[in-house]
Amino acid sequence: MGIWSKIKGKSSDFKSPNAVGQGIAKALPASPLVDKVSVAGPGFVNIILSNSWVEERIHNMLVDGVATWAPNVGVKRAVVDFSSPNIAKEMHVGHLRSTIIGDSISRMLEFCNVEVLRRNHVGDWGTQFGMLIEYLFEEYPQWDGSSEEHAVDKLQELYKASKKRFDEVPIFKEKAQQAVVLLQGGDERYRKAWQQICSVSRKEFDQVYKRLKVSLEEKGESFYNPYIPAVIQELDSKGLVAESEGAKVIHLEGQNIPLIVVKKDGGFNYASTDLAALWYRLNVEKAEWIVYVTDVGQSLHFEMFFTAARRVGWLPKGTRELPRTTHVGFGLVLGLDGKRFRTRSTEVVRLVDLLDEAKSRSKQGLIDRGRDDEWEADELEQAAEALGYGAVKYADLKNNRTTNYTFNFDQMLDVRGNTAVYLLYAHARICSIIRKSEKDIEELKRIGNVNLVHENERVLGLHLIRFPEIIEDALTDLLPSILCEYLYNLSEVFTKFYSTCKVVGSEEETSRLLLCEATAVIMRKCFSLLGITPLYRL
Repeated sequence: MGIWSKIKGKSSDFKSPNAVGQGIAKALPASPLVDKVSVAGPGFVNIILSNSWVEERIHNMLVDGVATWAPNVGVKRAVVDFSSPNIAKEMHVGHLRSTIIGDSISRMLEFCNVEVLRRNHVGDWGTQFGMLIEYLFEEYPQWDGSSEEHAVDKLQELYKASKKRFDEVPIFKEKAQQAVVLLQGGDERYRKAWQQICSVSRKEFDQVYKRLKVSLEEKGESFYNPYIPAVIQELDSKGLVAESEGAKVIHLEGQNIPLIVVKKDGGFNYASTDLAALWYRLNVEKAEWIVYVTDVGQSLHFEMFFTAARRVGWLPKGTRELPRTTHVGFGLVLGLDGKRFRTRSTEVVRLVDLLDEAKSRSKQGLIDRGRDDEWEADELEQAAEALGYGAVKYADLKNNRTTNYTFNFDQMLDVRGNTAVYLLYAHARICSIIRKSEKDIEELKRIGNVNLVHENERVLGLHLIRFPEIIEDALTDLLPSILCEYLYNLSEVFTKFYSTCKVVGSEEETSRLLLCEATAVIMRKCFSLLGITPLYRL
């Protein structure tokens, strides 16, 4: 129809959009993909995929592995900057989204054979450390961060107390500011205290990452600090830096406020650190795509900082050209009251507490179903973790990341509906069907074939082969929710297939067992890309 609008009224053999469609249909070369081509209505060209091609594609995936379905995304090395908690503070529910979304994006890129540098840009530098260290030296002269009472939760109390003293006692404020100078100047005593504070925090962070099965390499603000002066000098030499009320700034077209790169007191800020980090990632780590996973509240900062990088010539003018940068913004986690998710005492919810409760509720659910009588204790623990942590992750990832979502344990742990629990049960049921057949699935892959005879077999087959394009779509917009939707729909399509097509004991048993296995393989890969541990029985 689009072609017809361009040739209408010109000398042509085609007298209508339908005739153009017929011309296209006749001109299509023969292909094993295509069963038949038809033209409908005013010129819709309908192509029916060949069953034999779909069958072969599924069978090849079973034999050669799902990795052969990985799409090429045109990038060799990427940096994904995510999680990024602050030293001396506990991880809370606000860090959950960045950690889960960043991990899923990293996993999808890695599946597509991209080398991913997973970066934890922790807040481990700045004026707050002078304040905290000076307070520790005054109140705890023997502090070394080694005893239980000096764990990270104690550090949080010390941080609050030091902030109060900083705000109320001028002499302490002066000492704290001097402590920053000493720390940044490399004073041994202050540097040692800073390293111990970082070490205490790091141990706590690592416990959370271990539970979530998230891997990260820390390169915090302090790592990039030595690169800042040269980066500011480069910006200045290219005429981008201007003086404004004692600060050094970059004026950006279309923005009412400038990007401050050096503060009035000569100190550096987020923009100066982020510019130095970007320079390092482009020039030292040679990344082609740098992805930043933070809340949408930081969108303006990233827009300004990316614009500055384009002006200095580090990034191309086109946002899809390489190297490129992308800010992956996400909304808030809300409580049932529709407000920011907090405890009853209005404190932010600690991430460890949230994970503990998710596991505890899942374990109780398994006990209520009598699994504690059937399973060994360690199997019960592992299943409770897979269900609890998987439920928390999926409840987040299934939503469009840019929107807020309500944290609700009852909904996310429901065995019905679009939840990880439902999907993990669906996968376990497929595994149970294969086990009950008592057939060697590896042998069936070798000697059997997939035959899509029944209508619902074909619907399932077509849904399975869409997996690579789903990954491509999810990475184009960096939306894990696209993968979640595909996974949920796959379980629904499989249910329809299983309810209409007898598997075990049928004449088509071999083909249908292979379809069951193909579904289980794709479900497991989806779980893996979402950071969820599959269960094989429930």
